[in-house]
Amino acid sequence: MSTGEAENAGTVAVREAHRFDEASLARWMADHVEGYSGPLRVEQFRGGQSNPTYKLVTPGRHYVLRRKPPGRLVKGAHAVEREARVLSALGSAGFPVAHVHALCVDEGVIGTPFYVMDMVEGRIFWDASFPQVASHDRPAYFDAMNETLARLHSLDYSAIGLADYGRPGNYFQRQIDRWSRQYLEDADAGRDRNMDRLVEWLPAHIPPDDQTSIVHGDFRCDNMIFHPTEPRVLAVLDWELSTLGHPLADFAYHAMMYRMPPHIVAGLGGMDIAALNIPAEAEYVASYCRRTGREAIPDHDFHVAFNFFRLAAIFHGIKGRALRGTAASAQARERAKAFPELAELAWMQAERAAAG
Repeated sequence: MSTGEAENAGTVAVREAHRFDEASLARWMADHVEGYSGPLRVEQFRGGQSNPTYKLVTPGRHYVLRRKPPGRLVKGAHAVEREARVLSALGSAGFPVAHVHALCVDEGVIGTPFYVMDMVEGRIFWDASFPQVASHDRPAYFDAMNETLARLHSLDYSAIGLADYGRPGNYFQRQIDRWSRQYLEDADAGRDRNMDRLVEWLPAHIPPDDQTSIVHGDFRCDNMIFHPTEPRVLAVLDWELSTLGHPLADFAYHAMMYRMPPHIVAGLGGMDIAALNIPAEAEYVASYCRRTGREAIPDHDFHVAFNFFRLAAIFHGIKGRALRGTAASAQARERAKAFPELAELAWMQAERAAAG
């Protein structure tokens, strides 16, 4: 079992801080979820999602509930209403997501807003090398991820009711400004020479092409449910970071797996991908281009540098919270420790982009 799988797979008893009135939920489901029939048993998924996620077990079927966490929250964070909205819109377009049954914004039911969706049964791969898959089948699994992301970026977001889901245009500038500001303002986490360079270099090298699509924001192998036996994506999970943005930024975040050391997040960095029978990065980029009608992605190295920087800024924030005592988990400590390595990797991608 991989580290990610050990930390995140399966369910546990509902944690003390995340308990709620289960009888109240059962009454709500009887009124709002078509076909619901109790009795209801509630378990909590082990994964460290920022929005507590529960498995709802009934004699006939299983559901998933995602809710805002209890307590004081940062404005705009943990927006389960947005998640429910994008899932419903994407489902209506035939994109592989879990079916949303209902959204509840009445805090009187379980204490915070939540939504209930189908539980999709299948396989989640926490290791980007897909070790559980036979070598000859791996290219088909990578092709399925590639096709799914290309399909997302090809959707007409206005036609499915998401024209106001984010701010179209100028995505790189807005994101670089946001993460630079967060990095510079967190004095507790300290400064890093590579991050300081990136704060200067990235805004001066933004490519001129400006495109907009729905972007997932965290499109990795472990945020997908695959068919139990086939190389087919049944559902894309965790839409918390989704918005309208630049499709090539979203694709590069996904393709970053080729340059990402596996001990940081699911990655293939340092692995012999030819021996693993995994498509080479250039081949993977070419497949996405073919599917989205592009000849090439000339600024791919910039896009990857931006995404390493973005992830490094996120880890820098985790480091600050760990030092302040507001992020005490073992995972938070590991990510804080990985921050300088991520920042160095980000600057290496910038140098690669400059050389290219």
